Amino acid sequence: MKRQLVLFLFLCGGLLKLYAVDKGVLRISTDATDLILRVAANGRLYQSYLGPRLLNESDMQHFPASTRSGSGESISKQGWEAYPASGMEDYFEPALGVIHHDGNMTTLLKYISSGTREINENVSETWVQLRDEVYPVEVKLYYRAFHKENVIKTWTEISHKEKKPVTLFRYASAMLYFESPHYYLTEFSGDWAKEVGMSVQELQFGKKIIDTKLGSRAAMHVSPFFQLGFGQPVTETQGTVLLGTLGWTGNFRFTFEVDNAGNLRVISGINPYASHYELKPGELFKTPEFIFTLSEKGCGEASRNLHDWARCYQIKDGMADRLTLLNNWESTGFDFNEEKLLALMQQAKHLGVDLFLLDDGWFGNNYPRNNDKAGLGDWEPMHDKLPDGIGALVNGAEKAGVKFGIWIEPEMVNPKSDLFQKHPDWVIHQPDREAYYFRNQLVLDLSNPKVQDYVYGIVDKLMTEHPEIAFFKWDCNSPITNIYSPYLKEKQSQLYVDHVRGIYRVLERIQVKYPHLPMMLCAGGGGRCDYEALKYFTEFWPSDNTDPVERLFIQWGFSQFFPSKTLCAHVTGWGKQPLKFRTDVAMMGKLGFDINITDLNDAEQAFCRGAVVNFNRLKPVILGGDLFRLVSPYEAEHAALMYVSKEKKKAVLYAYTIHPRFGEKLFPVRLQGLDPGCRYKVEEINLMPGQKSKFSENGKVFSGDYLMKVGLPVFTTQSTTSHIIEITSE
Repeated sequence: MKRQLVLFLFLCGGLLKLYAVDKGVLRISTDATDLILRVAANGRLYQSYLGPRLLNESDMQHFPASTRSGSGESISKQGWEAYPASGMEDYFEPALGVIHHDGNMTTLLKYISSGTREINENVSETWVQLRDEVYPVEVKLYYRAFHKENVIKTWTEISHKEKKPVTLFRYASAMLYFESPHYYLTEFSGDWAKEVGMSVQELQFGKKIIDTKLGSRAAMHVSPFFQLGFGQPVTETQGTVLLGTLGWTGNFRFTFEVDNAGNLRVISGINPYASHYELKPGELFKTPEFIFTLSEKGCGEASRNLHDWARCYQIKDGMADRLTLLNNWESTGFDFNEEKLLALMQQAKHLGVDLFLLDDGWFGNNYPRNNDKAGLGDWEPMHDKLPDGIGALVNGAEKAGVKFGIWIEPEMVNPKSDLFQKHPDWVIHQPDREAYYFRNQLVLDLSNPKVQDYVYGIVDKLMTEHPEIAFFKWDCNSPITNIYSPYLKEKQSQLYVDHVRGIYRVLERIQVKYPHLPMMLCAGGGGRCDYEALKYFTEFWPSDNTDPVERLFIQWGFSQFFPSKTLCAHVTGWGKQPLKFRTDVAMMGKLGFDINITDLNDAEQAFCRGAVVNFNRLKPVILGGDLFRLVSPYEAEHAALMYVSKEKKKAVLYAYTIHPRFGEKLFPVRLQGLDPGCRYKVEEINLMPGQKSKFSENGKVFSGDYLMKVGLPVFTTQSTTSHIIEITSE
């Protein structure tokens, strides 16, 4: 009887699910957002709604199913085709483009089936199967909803059963649609040492494209994320805002197209530039994940959503601690030996950081790495500099009482190297043309499995010989130039895609064997900054520019999408601003130092040691709390932000005066995220030894309500000054 009851309930559940499909409504939901898809009478799939979550299930019936494809005529009442293909009646940019085995370039996808599974109590995944009735091409759309964090990530799987290979010339990860009187795009662009510059423009009729064609160092000029404001430009605390980013460590493209009816479609995915992909029968092409969050309360809330999601689900060891460190690069450059490095390890111990990081210049013998013109590819310790090898450094760090980390650039090669002389066929370069060198180097061909084995072997050999190595800085300084793969031969248009997939195969192998090995992602600064790479890296290097004034802007931009524990921020000699100002800026992220401590006087050394103590004590708040950006450096000669613990018991406020105007009127900074009914003591930290706080409210107790409505006077009239205020509930 019990088995019959279970079977009856199972069948009822199945009937209910079939009924929902018959009604044609598919609902992808977080706690705050609904994405409603609907199957029309013509069998095609349409997006009917994307916006704040609807409270009543019965309201789903009010979305009409369209029988049109998206030409723009009356489309706002009907919906938009969720994943339109090329060659039919859609007048705008398609999501999918296929050249079939017979040369035909038309595809029309219709709904076949769908399903939902609960991954856990907070995460659900919906898939929708589409198929062409004429050609056996199939597309599966995936939507994974993170309910509490209000994040959705979506990707696509493309396959076919045609007699011969087909060619994909468009393969978007996602296509989303919006209706609004106005659309405002915030993009993040720049160059080396001036990454993620934020600029805003209103989108008008036609297409705006953000893309990159650089390959390995893809984000050198433009970052793989954006913000959209609907009806008004993006602000921190109000307005409808979409934050979107693509998890792909290679060429990407975002297309923003406003049609003739004023609707906006947003297409995200791999850049199809020079990347026609031959897909064999039965082979699966999986696109990168497009990740987005929608907020009705501005980009501040949207950022916090992404930060929470990233720490819980995406970045390597996202809930774990991070190591403070001392790097040797600014102190020594290429000019070092074992004795110098051992002395720096003692400085690291004196400073109180967790780790000493050896940077570039430790390898190469036939082609010694004494500058950036030789040695890349030859990962053996240089006898002249390190006669006792890496082992002596590992032992030296252990004796000093710190961990040891090391720099590598395993995807690159100098022509002046043993590796290039032995394996020119492993390198991306033109066989019959004069080579163009970016930073005197070329890119290894990671589409080649033998090269993948070699690159994996660099890390594996170091870890096997020296398992005490506690950290890797993985650099990537060159975009792909001289674009030709000896391995792919006649399939050159697949290089950009297969190269990135090869990188992931290497990183996955490292992850499996060394699952908790901390690694920093670097690419001549912020040239790599995507959430797919961060599955394998604990953090990334936002910029080689460590001037603290410039870093305020750079770290402000990256904070829109990435939590502070992923943003490496070092105290260096760039900018020549006061040491306190440099250190206070670096304490916004994952703190590190890249200075020679012996160049500092006793008071400055004591200050740095105190800053490390403060940072370690406040790590749970700084690296795991909620970020509130209070005053933007883009809008004033000041900046302020704060982190608040999840329990609202502890907060850290950062305030920076950059270059104030003469006689400028200063306003209090209103705090956010506190408990209005709680009382908080405010106390300035990170003071130079012997210095008294000039913060007028130091040591006082205020209600959270007062701090958020009235605020604190934390700005000054003096250039490059700063305050860090610790806020503690009583």
